[in-house]
Amino acid sequence: MYVQQLEPVAGSLGLSALVATLPLVTVLVLLGGVRLKAHLAGLVGLLTAVLVAWLAFRMPLGQTLSSAAQGAAFGLFPIMWIVVNALWVYRMTVHTRHFDILRRSFGRLSDDPRIQALVVAFCFGALLEALAGFGAPVAICSVMLVALGFEPVKAAVVALVANTAPVAFGAMGTPVVTLAQVTELPLDTVASVVGRQTPLLALVVPLVLVWLVDGRRGLRETWVPALACGLAFAVGQFIASNYISAQLADIGAALLGAGALVAVPHARRPAAEPVRSAVLTGVRSEDLDEQDPPREVARAYAPYALIVVIFSVAQVPAVKDWLAGATRTYDWPFLNVADPEGDLVGGNVFTWPIGSTGGTLVLLAGVCTAVVLGVHARVAVREWAATVHELRFAILTVTSVLALAYVMNLSGQAATIGHFVAAAGAGLAFLSPVLGWFGVAVSGSDTSANALFGALQVSAARESGLSPELLAAANSSGGVLGKMISPQNLTIACAAVGLAGREGDLLRKVLPWSLGLLLVMCLIVVGQSTPVLEWMLP
Repeated sequence: MYVQQLEPVAGSLGLSALVATLPLVTVLVLLGGVRLKAHLAGLVGLLTAVLVAWLAFRMPLGQTLSSAAQGAAFGLFPIMWIVVNALWVYRMTVHTRHFDILRRSFGRLSDDPRIQALVVAFCFGALLEALAGFGAPVAICSVMLVALGFEPVKAAVVALVANTAPVAFGAMGTPVVTLAQVTELPLDTVASVVGRQTPLLALVVPLVLVWLVDGRRGLRETWVPALACGLAFAVGQFIASNYISAQLADIGAALLGAGALVAVPHARRPAAEPVRSAVLTGVRSEDLDEQDPPREVARAYAPYALIVVIFSVAQVPAVKDWLAGATRTYDWPFLNVADPEGDLVGGNVFTWPIGSTGGTLVLLAGVCTAVVLGVHARVAVREWAATVHELRFAILTVTSVLALAYVMNLSGQAATIGHFVAAAGAGLAFLSPVLGWFGVAVSGSDTSANALFGALQVSAARESGLSPELLAAANSSGGVLGKMISPQNLTIACAAVGLAGREGDLLRKVLPWSLGLLLVMCLIVVGQSTPVLEWMLP
């Protein structure tokens, strides 16, 4: 048995914590300083974590490698299993051109560019984040906004800022699922706390978007639909994450937000021509005037409806129990780890939720989508394989980062850092979202940031007497605000709208919003750690 040690380096907690940070520092420097590709930085970071665990923390090499293998396995299933199948559904809608029909449907909802920004970047972007994440919403929404006549820089900025509130529950809840796994906290508890933080961002972001599109006038003239959209989104995300399913949080929120926009009469009025000419300087796509048969419009919306229905049915107690019956639990080979108190850690056992995991449910929705859209089985399989190929580097990045996280957690590196960081005391509540923000800013992924820092946050919380669930959730909620400034997302946005090499321009435009909203989130978490806002927590 390997028993974790908190002070393995010269009997000093400070020195041990310093050595334990080497894998994280390596990844962050390679990503942010050297600008190495994420999958290569992840692999080098993993090698560093293995060496630190083996040489400094004296974890047997066999157990160290076994813990890395378990992390990689979790990265493949259920994490990338969800992402691959979700992106596959989107690719089939592109293949059958039903995505173009959906885009035209959005364009006809309103002629006001400020409302179009809310519909496309905020509501539809959240839907895409729910299905795919990993930069897809920014790329797709940027292109759609340019097609609607937005100037490229403005389209990219709007898409980047909009991609905040839904990120914590993106890719069918992948970030919170990962957070629950690495922290060994119940998924329902973690999701419910995140669902009492990020909805507060949803109230603000639509107002920020109309300001970005049309400045003070935009805010003055369209604050009612913007606030209605944000409020509906916030309510939907709160209800779904707390009482229904974390995997459905963004889908339900996006649909409610769009529904609120449709319900506000002011939002459906065509914009006056002076407003359009002042706001839009790009070229509007001519195919927006093409009329689509109602039947085809219904088919374009069908994949998203199918996902909602399938996930909703999966929450019915009888169905949920039946799906859970397929779960398999294994004693992970070559792993026998105890915490500093001598209690066995959960990592010794590996749980494989074959039927109940979100990826399997999305796969079922994808099969139904292929039938509804008339995609031949051979074409559907080819699109699935193409999706795996498209995500090959993302798969390598996620598996390496999760392998790194598991090595740090099981060897005791995260616990050592957590005990050292706990010295921040009450200030830890303020710093907690900043750590998540920093992790996402350099990695481009809330999932990766949760894998890297989730266990650390919990260890620090327990040492300082704060709520582990609160700080774990704060890592994810603060992380979503680093998404808009991550090099990965900036590059994707620039490539999508033909601004290659202009990442610095975009960064300067979105950084103030990222920092401002981060400050808001830090204050929310501090409030929730005290009697002032403690009533908000479950």
